[in-house]
Amino acid sequence: MSRSVWKGPFVDPSLIKKVEKQKNKGASTPIKTWSRKSTIIPEFVGISFLIHNGKKFIPIKISEEMVGHKLGEFSPTRQFAGHTPADKKAAADAAASISAPAAPGAKKPAGTIAPATGAIPKEKGSDAKK
Repeated sequence: MSRSVWKGPFVDPSLIKKVEKQKNKGASTPIKTWSRKSTIIPEFVGISFLIHNGKKFIPIKISEEMVGHKLGEFSPTRQFAGHTPADKKAAADAAASISAPAAPGAKKPAGTIAPATGAIPKEKGSDAKK
């Protein structure tokens, strides 16, 4: 559910004080904040922030396109570590086999699949317990 229009955007009062102080001073040091729920207002344009993501502070410089969004949207809390090494190896092998065409008469690599012949292979053994 969104915030009522008549209430206006939420901005942490201490954050507004820090921005006003920085504009009056003219200092260019980034403002450190934990208030991810604060909305970016036009007074923030050109100011740099250090927004906490739960572990570290992410540096962000506010531009006009960011007005109306929340500060937390620009500081992701989860970091994608990548897939398992087996998946990476399989992807690298597939990319290598696609990029390097095989010479005529050469054997196929061990991981390649033979073209389908339409025949369904029979299972070895029976389903009964032994």
